[in-house]
Parts: sequence; C-alpha cells; structure tokens
Amino acid sequence: MSNGSPPDNIILHQQSRTIELVYADNSYILTAEYLRVSSPSAEVQGHGPGQEILQINKEKIGITQLEPIGHYAIKIHFDDGHNSGLFTWDYLRDLSIEQVPRWQHYLDRLAKAGYHRKK
Repeated sequence: MSNGSPPDNIILHQQSRTIELVYADNSYILTAEYLRVSSPSAEVQGHGPGQEILQINKEKIGITQLEPIGHYAIKIHFDDGHNSGLFTWDYLRDLSIEQVPRWQHYLDRLAKAGYHRKK
C-alpha cells in the first residue's frame, strides 16, 4: 500500500460509536472518542507544537456523518458539532497503527490534568 491510499472501506458503526477502516492488509476499529480527541483541527492541535488543547468529557461522543473530501481525506462530523478537522488517509492510517501509544498518551495527559474519564 502506498502512502496516501484510502482504506478499501470505511464503515460507520453508530451504535458502538466507532468507525472501521478496512485495508487490504488489516482492519482497524477507531472509537469516536479517540478520533475526536485526535482531531487534526486547530481547535484540538493548537496552532503549533506544544499548543495542543486537551479535550475532556468526550467519552459519549458520537459520529453523525463521514464526508469525503476530494480523494485525500474525510471530514468527520461529531455529535458535539465539531467537524473542522480533515482526516487525511495518511493521518487515519497513523491513528490506526499508533492507536495504543497515542491513546495511552491521551490518558496520561488526562490523569496529569486531574480528569477522570466517565465510563
């Protein structure tokens, strides 16, 4: 698979609040919460390194729509109104492959901020 290639299929599972990315070599399940707190938007990432804004209270977030953007990305519409991040194919692949360490980093940041996730 070359970089920038879209998944073979993207399945939105609204009831479980996940999306499934299906590639020829593997498939990945990404939660709406993980995607929301990892949004590539400036609202989440800030405007430069070290300016990331910790997203809290996103445990029950859902996805209302996946919108294709050209041949390079999707826009994910979350049920809290957030939809400004463009998830490129490369970024989605990175989020999939690096899901465990990225999620742990997020949980560590929450703990450091004194926030306890609601199950």
